[in-house]
Amino acid sequence: MIGLAGLGFSPNRFLEEARLSPMEKKIFLAMLHSEGAYVYPSLHTLRFELRLREATVESAKLLDATPAGFASFAASRCNPQYWNRTREGGFRLKEGVEPATALLDIFENGEKYAFECATAVVIVLYRSVLTLLGRETFNRLFAGLYLWDWKVDRDLGLTTRKDVDYYPGDILYFANPDYDPRTPHWQGENTILLDDNLYYGHGIGITTREEIIRFLNRYRKPGSSLSAGMKNAASRPSYRYLAQFSPEIRGAVLLS
Repeated sequence: MIGLAGLGFSPNRFLEEARLSPMEKKIFLAMLHSEGAYVYPSLHTLRFELRLREATVESAKLLDATPAGFASFAASRCNPQYWNRTREGGFRLKEGVEPATALLDIFENGEKYAFECATAVVIVLYRSVLTLLGRETFNRLFAGLYLWDWKVDRDLGLTTRKDVDYYPGDILYFANPDYDPRTPHWQGENTILLDDNLYYGHGIGITTREEIIRFLNRYRKPGSSLSAGMKNAASRPSYRYLAQFSPEIRGAVLLS
């Protein structure tokens, strides 16, 4: 169910006037017919969430298409022109470098980077936000950009909730509870839901739920019969908070 706080809402009129993309329309209809209640303070906020979800899907596909490698924190690497690599394996923005420029370099010069799956999904989220907010606003909100694991800027508003419906753009985690200690980096996989049973996970690629579980099961302790599986929880940025910084949505903000 979708509603507007204190206001009437006509789904049919919204569909007629909002000019949604096929992906946005699919997400909207799934939310509309779900048992959960989604109440927005304005049509702008609803529209922003749909756009940001689609931008997250597209950013995930773009990162997957780069030659950026998969690596543990100990073996991570980044482009020293824009980032300082920390002892913990994170990437800290160099002084005097624009956050947007450094972030986009990951997509443009992926061969200079390697990181694990948590950092990958955070990179995807930042790029999707940049797409909608534009360089100036992104640089202001994320001036101290630091990429490492789940350490994210508070302006991203990333939260995790259990027992919710899942939609494209959600971050979902596949746990491998009986992982082989010799390969601790495969104790799980952070993924982004792209479409019906289609996920992006850095180091695995774009594939189905069944294939991700099959992949992780190859890295269990010898003799283990405890299967990997997807956790019943989704992580999302704060769409409502970020929407206040976006221009009126008449099309995606250009990155150039």
